Parts: sequence; structure tokens; C-alpha cells
Amino acid sequence: MGSVMRRVSSTLAVTLMLGIGTVVAQQSPGKWVTDKYAKLPQPSEEYTNVVLNNVLYLIGGNSAVLTPGARSMHPARVLAYDLAGDKWTKKKPIPVRVHHQAQAGYNGKLYILGGCTRAISGEGGTTNAWEYDPAADAYKALAAIPGKRCSAQAEEVGGKIYLIGGLEPLENGMGTRVTGRNQMYDPATNTWTERSPMPTARNHAFSGVVNGKIYVIGGRIGAGNIPATTNIDVVEEYDPATNLWGVVKQRMPTPRSGGGAATYNGKIFVSGGELQNRQMSAAFRALEAYDPLNDTWEILPSMPSARHGDAAGFIGNKLHLVSGKQEGGGAPDMAANSPHPFATEAHDVLEIPSGTQ
Repeated sequence: MGSVMRRVSSTLAVTLMLGIGTVVAQQSPGKWVTDKYAKLPQPSEEYTNVVLNNVLYLIGGNSAVLTPGARSMHPARVLAYDLAGDKWTKKKPIPVRVHHQAQAGYNGKLYILGGCTRAISGEGGTTNAWEYDPAADAYKALAAIPGKRCSAQAEEVGGKIYLIGGLEPLENGMGTRVTGRNQMYDPATNTWTERSPMPTARNHAFSGVVNGKIYVIGGRIGAGNIPATTNIDVVEEYDPATNLWGVVKQRMPTPRSGGGAATYNGKIFVSGGELQNRQMSAAFRALEAYDPLNDTWEILPSMPSARHGDAAGFIGNKLHLVSGKQEGGGAPDMAANSPHPFATEAHDVLEIPSGTQ
């Protein structure tokens, strides 16, 4: 890739934020466990995830198997991790191969929305929407998204799913534009409705739901193409009940994009991510938690290894962190005679102590 490879820890964020009362160090954060849980059987970057019924589902992936004369293909995998049996199970893949799709869980089903069929771009996006039934290991095609979307966020509130931000093509169907578009999908009627757009258009963001409101965190305002990730630290709140966006919230301590996010006990945990510019390609070790009630951030123990494109999900009070690459994106997961040199099979878990506020 010709870039300087560096790993960036959250230590820098702590140093820069000293003296600012809205960023604090967690007093009882627990510790990372790195060698107890089943390793990821098929490492990749950019798996995205949903937890349903105490099962962690990894979806998509952005790996490419490169051998002489072979065509790069995105796997569109679905892997399920059951904590009770400490076991990974391979499920039926997404009907159309995509990466950087959005998804949300509702009523025991997974909703997989959009994604890219080739490079990260608006014109390479899709309008596909699928409902996946884990019990039947089967997919159902849904009403198409009104316009191609790639690298968006999806969250469920009140039985409706909101597809926010990402990349879309320009008016002529070509090129790429970063968007703040906000579209609501209603599973009951299989219909889409335009909602109030996000003030800060972005892609590769983090998101979560607390008390019926959606929070979109960080991400990038560049079009997703190396070497212009242009990370931001903006946190915005959307209230589906009023269809209004609120004032900008406390900025995240470490601007980043392309990492994992999970919600537990009223806080949104943001893990890993990447930074790419003309001088460097970096992955982050940072783990930080946003508390919407108090509009504050906490610096938590750094992840055991730097990675971007990681998936993060809570099963009970345990934060499961899996997958990702230990550098910025762009290199293949697998090259001839060298299996996944950059993607990690690590399955790290941070237990949040009972009673932590």
C-alpha cells in the first residue's frame, strides 16, 4: 500500500482531553480476556453485527481471496456465535454479495440493507433489502431502498428501522456523494418513508439507540476512498418520535471511522476504527463509551490489539470484540499461500462489572 503502518492507542486521546470535565476514565472497567472464547473461524474486516436472543451474528465481510488469475469476491458470509456453547456456526450467505451494508435486528429477524457490490462507492451501492430468519436460515426479499446506499447505519426504534447516512451516487447515477439521507423502513407494511436528513452527512460512522433516540457518532465526511478518510468527531441525536435532530452533542474523544459499536446499560461503546491519509494507514486500539443521559464520554481500557472493521456486540454484560484488520483498509485478507495476513481471528471479551453506571 506504500503507506506508513502505525497503531494508534487511546492514550493519545486521554492526553489531549485532560482537564475537560466531560471525558473521564472509567474507575471499574473490568479487564480484557483474550484466550478463553472460540476464535473467529473465517477472519475478515468489515463484518457488521447484530445480537439476537443472545447470539452474535456477523454479516458480510470485506475479504478478498486473491490468487493468480482469480477474481476478487466479497464473501457475504453470515456467522453466528452462541455463548452458551462457545461455538461459531456458518449460516446461509446473503443472496447478493455485498460489503459495507447496514443491518438491524427486530422481532427475531435480521434486516440487511444496501451495501456495495464492488469498491466503496455510491454508484457501486445496491438498493437490496433482505429479511433473514435465523430459525429457518432463510432470506426474504423486501421492498427496494429508494436509491443506492453503501456504508450507512441502521437502527431500530419502535418497530421501525432507520437507514441513515452513507454513500450514494450523484444525480446522473455515477460517482459518489456522502449523504445524510434518513429513510424509515416499516416491516409491518414493507414500505419506505423519507425522514429528516442527518445534519452532518457522513459514512463509516458508529451508532446506537438509547431511550428511543438514535445517536450517530464519528465516521468520515470523505467519500470512503483512500487516501481521504477525513474522520470527524461529531455526535448527533435523532428523535424518531418528532422526526427532529437535536443540537450537536459532546464530541467523541478520538475522531475515527470504520469500527464497531454496541450499546449496554444506556451507553454506546465505540471500538477500534481507522485513519488513512497520504502519510499513514492506521488502526485504533481506542475503546470509549458515550453516555447520552449525561452527555459525557468515558475512556475505557484499550483493546488488546489495534484493528479497524471490527464487530462489537454485548451478550449480557460481556462485550465481544471480533474480526477486523490490524491496519487501515485496502489490503486483501488472503493472498496466495498466505492466509489472512492482516485480518485477525481474535475473539476478545471485556466484562463490564455488575452495577457499573
